[in-house]
Amino acid sequence: MAHEAVAATVASLMPQARHELAELVRFRSVADPAQFPKSECEAAARWIADALEAEGFTDVALLDTPDGTQSVYGLLPGPVGAPTVLLYAHYDVQPPLDEAAWLSPPFELTERDGRWYGRGTADCKGGFVMHLLALRALKAAGGVPVTVKVIVEGSEEQGTGGLERYAEAHPELLTADAIVIGDSGNFRAGQPTVTGILRGMTLLRVQIDTLQGNLHSGQFGGAAPDALAALVRVLDSLRGPDGSTTVDGLESDAEWDGIQYPPERFREDAKVLDGVELIGSGTVADRIWARPAVTVLGIDCPPVVGATPSVQARAAALVSLRVPPGSDAAKATELLTAHLHRHTPWGARVAVEQLGQGQPFSADTASPAYTAMADAMREAYDGVEMAVAGQGGSIPLCGTLATLYPHAEILLTGLSEPEAQIHAANESVCPRELERMSVAEALFLARYAAGTANGD
Repeated sequence: MAHEAVAATVASLMPQARHELAELVRFRSVADPAQFPKSECEAAARWIADALEAEGFTDVALLDTPDGTQSVYGLLPGPVGAPTVLLYAHYDVQPPLDEAAWLSPPFELTERDGRWYGRGTADCKGGFVMHLLALRALKAAGGVPVTVKVIVEGSEEQGTGGLERYAEAHPELLTADAIVIGDSGNFRAGQPTVTGILRGMTLLRVQIDTLQGNLHSGQFGGAAPDALAALVRVLDSLRGPDGSTTVDGLESDAEWDGIQYPPERFREDAKVLDGVELIGSGTVADRIWARPAVTVLGIDCPPVVGATPSVQARAAALVSLRVPPGSDAAKATELLTAHLHRHTPWGARVAVEQLGQGQPFSADTASPAYTAMADAMREAYDGVEMAVAGQGGSIPLCGTLATLYPHAEILLTGLSEPEAQIHAANESVCPRELERMSVAEALFLARYAAGTANGD
């Protein structure tokens, strides 16, 4: 299949892609009804189902998953005997966080300085549009040479496991020879990249109680046990003096032997303030791809504005632990839970609730599908060789798919290069990256089909 023809077709489709992505971004599809109406997610799912039907997909269905959200499924039959490729994305997004920090409305796609801004543009509504562009380019070139399944998840960002449980109950639904997870990204813009590993994760809520109710800090402070102070001590125990994660019994000295991440580039990408040190030990790649990392995501306690002079009776926190390949997320959950109990001071009552969990993932980057992707990316990026990097984030479904379909080749690509600022204010996608990654995916599908037919 000629690279030039595919690239020209994708380029001609970019205005349509921008319009469609703008429509998708408009849905406030945060899969948490406490923050946004559930109807926003349902409307986004319906939009995606309609888009698949318009592309000729059959068996399009809104799947009601056990966590109360919907995933969207569709099937596009290919030639007889052709391999099956599953394309994955998710339509749910992170909340916009501090909307005042956005330079343009988070749910309104806005073009600025050559990028498209809006929540979900890169993570991962843009990933779904990438799949559409690749398939349209193949159709224009004569037809899609593989059977395509598409699955678009509705609760990936929440980590509540709805699609994982659904897939386990219906293992025949997502069977495929190769799986392209469009929820990762390039090491940086212009450097085509596949993700070789994903850290898993566990999400825990820890609550500490010490008193029947708040007390006057002047009358009782100094002897009455302060739940907030106890919580601060517990959370501090999760890090060593250099900031390294220190969960009792959890190994944290693994090393990354692939592409490295220069500290100065990391500081620039992470926008670390001048004079502030990076935390942890080892190389940056060791810290973000090969080792566990704990993060306190939020604390329930009185805000500064309106606080009263009181000893706090109760405090709670949401704690995330990223788990590298080679570690089991369930075991890490047990160790973290035990650590929280062990380090709670003063005999305070502590309750730990698990809210989410996903296993780490490691890919076979020497498989035929990766060879086909390397060739496709090289062409799409005008001779730049494909890199293999790690990803500190988690995609829990990957571990489930690897377990259900051990012979399937799983590739992780996507649009989330550092400038995209996913999960942060002013998330954006580079339209040039969307264009080139769509070309790469189309070329991959063609090469993968040809290689399978040749017995490679």
